[in-house]
Amino acid sequence: MKRHSWPRRAASIILLIGVLGIAHKAWAQQGGQSAPPASPVNPVASPPASPTNPPGESHPSKDSDGTRKHLLPTTESPQNDRILWALPNYLTVENASSAPALTIKQKFKLTAEDDLDPVEFGFVGLAAGVNQVTNAYPTFGQGFKGYGKRYALELADNTAENFTVEAILPSVLHQDPRYYQMAKGGFFRRLAYSASRVALTSSDSGNTQFNYSEIFGAAVSATISDAYHPGPRTVGTTLDVWATHVAWDAAGFEMKEFWPDLHRFVQHRRHAHRASDEN
Repeated sequence: MKRHSWPRRAASIILLIGVLGIAHKAWAQQGGQSAPPASPVNPVASPPASPTNPPGESHPSKDSDGTRKHLLPTTESPQNDRILWALPNYLTVENASSAPALTIKQKFKLTAEDDLDPVEFGFVGLAAGVNQVTNAYPTFGQGFKGYGKRYALELADNTAENFTVEAILPSVLHQDPRYYQMAKGGFFRRLAYSASRVALTSSDSGNTQFNYSEIFGAAVSATISDAYHPGPRTVGTTLDVWATHVAWDAAGFEMKEFWPDLHRFVQHRRHAHRASDEN
């Protein structure tokens, strides 16, 4: 759900970082690092991370010729540990430094499952509602007709950007669209790592590369949006849409990095509360 206002975008991301920091600190104070790791949110079996291979930086499961071993997936559909118990989260790999390369079919399938999830349509509706209340795109007018136009615009923006960044360009450029959670380390180190994923990613062979899929994919989808966004379109407005896409994808990486910590913290509190009630 992309916002086209810099103050609103900045405030949302600052609030997100603050919430993640509090959650990470609370989890650490509860001794969460000693808790058993969560199952990988990942359509394939993955070996645990090693100290010499930080998650997301390298993928050691390679043959002698330097290419990644294509292991068979253990299941056809990935486990979906929903962010905040709602948002779909199919393209995240937890507690693993490597994973078998995705086929083109898998890239499109996972992106479709992520983007076409029923909850996603609800958040598109919420974004369209915010635009309705703030009278964004005033030429659309108000009422049900105006809301329908805003909903269609938000849905088109969201779908075009997701498929371009996570499926089309990764397939063409042989890049991995998944997010590899760092999982360990200080809050700011993990924050910097997750933010850096908009510029760095892994190739299908497991090498760290510049994230052409993210940077150019967001630019392509922003250019496509010029065809249906109302009002005069300029280089400045296109760059603003591009920056919005990248900023929200960076915020999404932050959520993917710290959501497992928050989830385990909540589970730990629930178990402790149940234990106290039984006693």
